[in-house]
Amino acid sequence: MTPLKHLTILFTLSANLLIYSQNHLTGLGETRLSIQNEIDSKYNIKFEARSRYNLYKNEVITFENKQLDFIHFSTFNINSKNHIALGIQYRLREAIDGESDEFRLTQQYNYTKASKQLRFNHKLKLEQRFFKTLTIIRPRYLYGIDFPLKGEKLDIGESYLTTYTEALLSVSKKIKPTLDQRATALIGWLISEKSKLQFGIEYRLDNYNINRNEKLYMLTSCNIKV
Repeated sequence: MTPLKHLTILFTLSANLLIYSQNHLTGLGETRLSIQNEIDSKYNIKFEARSRYNLYKNEVITFENKQLDFIHFSTFNINSKNHIALGIQYRLREAIDGESDEFRLTQQYNYTKASKQLRFNHKLKLEQRFFKTLTIIRPRYLYGIDFPLKGEKLDIGESYLTTYTEALLSVSKKIKPTLDQRATALIGWLISEKSKLQFGIEYRLDNYNINRNEKLYMLTSCNIKV
């Protein structure tokens, strides 16, 4: 399959989600700081802090904090294309908006393949989400593409585009299985050899097999290598 066909498939999936969206979208923002340390060629660790907040809710512009996330990932590089990772996350909500806090474990497999200036990414995740009165098992699959916006190689000071779509299934003994779909587009800048800035949007279609819930996120992030 040619790179153009890959892009066509990805953008078609994203467009279909927007076509079926309704006017009562909830608007949110998410800001993330990620610090990564490469221990050696086979192993690296990442620590991440993430804040989520409401921007538009019930047809009213607002700013309300929702949660804070604290995340750690350990990634093992099998080779240049195959990677496995283990993650641990704590989501603080009860002290902010009254919802239950969450403890999460993640197992991840990532396959990447480069073709000229394009890089294709397949990511499989299995999550165990622990709440006060509920445990949810959630498999996830992501397909993404990223590439520099100028030339075939990303140089310092230049920008790039990252876009992906992700499907999620949530399963629990206490609730019916639910399906989610996400579509994301990010513009990034390589500030230096060890730092990147990203801005973009993400459309989420949550619980669409039971009670459709639509959200639009404004995303900002900073990635630093130490």
